[in-house]
Amino acid sequence: MHRTLTIALAATAVVAAAVPAVSMAKAPEVSAATTPAVAAKTSPSTLKWGACPKDVVTPLPLECSTLDVPLDYRKPNGRQIEIAISRLASKEPTQRRGILLTNPGGPGVKGLIYPAQLVESGLPQEVQNAYDVIGVDPRGVGHSTPLTCDTTLEQQALGSFATYAHSPSDVVTEAKYAKSLAKQCASSKTGDILPYITTPNTARDLDRVRAALGEKKASYLGASYGSYLGAVYTTLFPKTTDRVVIDSVINPDGYDVKQMRMFARGLDDRFPDFQKYVVAHPELGLGKTPQQVKAKFFELAKELRAKPVEGMTETGFRALTFAGMYSDGVMPYLAGTWQKLDKNLPLNLKPAEDSDNIMSIRLTVSCNNPGWPEKLREYQRTALVDRIKRPMLGGSTGNIGPCAFWPKHHKELVKITDRGPSNVMLVQFQRDPGTPLAGARQMRAALGQRAKMVTDPGGGHGVYPGTPNTCSKNAVTTFLLTGERPAKDLACAANPSK
Repeated sequence: MHRTLTIALAATAVVAAAVPAVSMAKAPEVSAATTPAVAAKTSPSTLKWGACPKDVVTPLPLECSTLDVPLDYRKPNGRQIEIAISRLASKEPTQRRGILLTNPGGPGVKGLIYPAQLVESGLPQEVQNAYDVIGVDPRGVGHSTPLTCDTTLEQQALGSFATYAHSPSDVVTEAKYAKSLAKQCASSKTGDILPYITTPNTARDLDRVRAALGEKKASYLGASYGSYLGAVYTTLFPKTTDRVVIDSVINPDGYDVKQMRMFARGLDDRFPDFQKYVVAHPELGLGKTPQQVKAKFFELAKELRAKPVEGMTETGFRALTFAGMYSDGVMPYLAGTWQKLDKNLPLNLKPAEDSDNIMSIRLTVSCNNPGWPEKLREYQRTALVDRIKRPMLGGSTGNIGPCAFWPKHHKELVKITDRGPSNVMLVQFQRDPGTPLAGARQMRAALGQRAKMVTDPGGGHGVYPGTPNTCSKNAVTTFLLTGERPAKDLACAANPSK
């Protein structure tokens, strides 16, 4: 549950880091990497391990270190930046088989604490024995050389989702804010490193971590955005990646406009679970039928559009509802907030913590990904189409963001293909708000013979290891321990009733 809640709250990264903007100039240069990268040379580890930073709090024996990597891999001997890493070492040398690199998603979520969070949410002891579990604050994040867009608390409160567009003029209005935010990121005090904070470079960093640990190969476990990072990592380094698990899977083109628009589909996929929760709790007074619950959603959104409450806007309400879909454990809080809004009770919202780094990274990694339209009218079209097709969130996720106006520089796309060893497992909830099943199926198709996919019958975001479903959890554990996968893609059934 701890990890599920962590990923659920990381939805505030989704909800707290808009994506993009719009420029009418020449399109940025894009290169497609289709061949493996040169792996870093493995040598005996020289890393010095010690205490972790004070904000990395866990009772587990987690130790930390740092590693210098090239800012620009085209100039490997040029400027270096620092990557912070952590290790939860196996206590069973005779059972240890290697290292398990991890990533919790985001982009922008800190990874140093992630090995401990995996253990707290049920990482089997056999897996802990088999691997040194490695956490990484990716480039630009947390205790690695940090990136900032110098965002204010007010900007952070607006979040990642654009204002819900009810008309073409709403898109025009949003474009002004999006353009200014893109410019602000480019001109920040770390604007010089902004072009290099990309998924392919983060994948190259992972191979440097592997080499620095003295390992010829590394296994990998990544969730949400970490699924795309893992796919890029094993595509660039097929010879040095061992067993690769990608959980809660993004489409094979990464964080582009398609993925942004897919959030609205994810909310539609998952919302029926919340409807069932509310109907099962009539004391909430939010609806006795699923239809009444959905009607209440639109009623509250309409009221907040007319008059925000304690800073809660219509878009903020839609985004909060989306974030509440990430975990069953968050639904009672979400329902309670709905109830307060419905009964005009004080929300007592906590003051927002500074989330500049996570918002800055999410913007930068997303906007450095190719695949963002630049024409205003294209966003007017998608906002209209999605508002009609997926009215709960589509008017927001179809709207314009900073990526349309992002600085012009070289952009790299790693094409995910079926070339490479058959050593990848996808694991996916059937009803995932952040990374819908439809996108996972696209990634599965792109990986072809390299992969097998396990579908968990549940809903939420982040399957392993916290899922209560024994079929999907055991499939991943078996793969990590033995390398064995189902002979074909597996759709798990619900656990037998007790």
